[in-house]
Amino acid sequence: MEPCLTKKEISTAYGRVRRETERLINGLSPEDCQIQSMPDASPTKWHLAHTTWFFETFILLKHQSKYSVVDKHYAVLFNSYYNAIGKQFNRPKRGLLSRPSLEKVMEYRAIIDARMIEFIDQLSDGDPLLMLIQLGLNHEQQHQELILTDIKHALSQNPALPGLLSHYEHQDRQASDYRWFEFQGGLVTAGASQSGFSFDNERPNHQTFIAPFKLANRTVSNREYLAFINDGGYQNSLHWLSDGWTFVQNDDINSPLYWHQQAGEWFRYTLSGLQPLNMNEPVCHVSFFEASAYASWAKKRLPTEFEWELAATQTNPTIPEFNAMMLEPSIVEDSSLDSMFGGVWEWTTSSYLAYPGFKPFSGDAGAYNGKFMSGQFVLRGGSCFTPTGHIRSSYRNFFYPPQRWQMSGIRLAEDLT
Repeated sequence: MEPCLTKKEISTAYGRVRRETERLINGLSPEDCQIQSMPDASPTKWHLAHTTWFFETFILLKHQSKYSVVDKHYAVLFNSYYNAIGKQFNRPKRGLLSRPSLEKVMEYRAIIDARMIEFIDQLSDGDPLLMLIQLGLNHEQQHQELILTDIKHALSQNPALPGLLSHYEHQDRQASDYRWFEFQGGLVTAGASQSGFSFDNERPNHQTFIAPFKLANRTVSNREYLAFINDGGYQNSLHWLSDGWTFVQNDDINSPLYWHQQAGEWFRYTLSGLQPLNMNEPVCHVSFFEASAYASWAKKRLPTEFEWELAATQTNPTIPEFNAMMLEPSIVEDSSLDSMFGGVWEWTTSSYLAYPGFKPFSGDAGAYNGKFMSGQFVLRGGSCFTPTGHIRSSYRNFFYPPQRWQMSGIRLAEDLT
């Protein structure tokens, strides 16, 4: 990895990202920050500590002589999946970690922040460690999004359906008319460029062939998805993949996650509490199985990740790179397609696999992405929960087909014949 930001830019970005993480928990109590509602999610307190552990473990401990860790137990408590570093506490039981307290975790963050700012100040422009710190900041931005999706799932388990963070989930917009845009495809270059930051799973850029296709100008709305429900979509096995049919039958699923029907009316749970279903908003919190079934019902299909990237690149050519976006809020210009960035993550039919010539990050960070390339599907585009500065056309998110607690939605495609 080669650094693409100066020492001053990294220092500024470090402070901004770390402050933003702490701003996310405004309105949450220590009890809120403690709970874990399912094995896939983590307590807010754990996210706060883990992102701090990342900087202490991969930067300070590795690259400062005679470094003394804040607490030796944190090496196990807040290690997520880095087997080369050591053991990890059982992920599904993170909610049992009542100690350290939230107050202690915030003290931990303050201590590491002071040490990191001092450490960055001692580096020179061009030092490879700047890129490792930049990786750590992108890692923390990923956890910022997880903080919101995880606490949303946790609060949704409360029968009172509380709303505390109303400023983080608001997509009140009119759905534009449905239109289709044609792309001729051909032999195209996909993946991240050499300039700017990217994760290892976005590289290297490479050539791939795309057949001519059409892509919808926007994602599927709640109104359109409700038509699928009302037409018996969840009861018609013909639209479902075999594993998807088993999934909805076994779990008695008949609507997207967080939808509630009361007295014949539909509502959706949000971070501002239970709200009447806005028919014009993008449908979200659907699994790959549900997205695939809806596409079958609509007599369309989901796009591949390369079709999605081609369309995003051709219609949003001015999406800034990370090194500009991380320091200032981004502005995405309008295009013929409604914005493909920052509404909902969009499922694709592409399995999450390595690109030709893939090389993981060097050193301990090599476990970052490659080890998850099995059984998952790629999502593209980012959501309203994705932090400013963390969206680009080559970004590859990935989840297992049944998972739906993320802000995942649907954009349709079809072959151009």
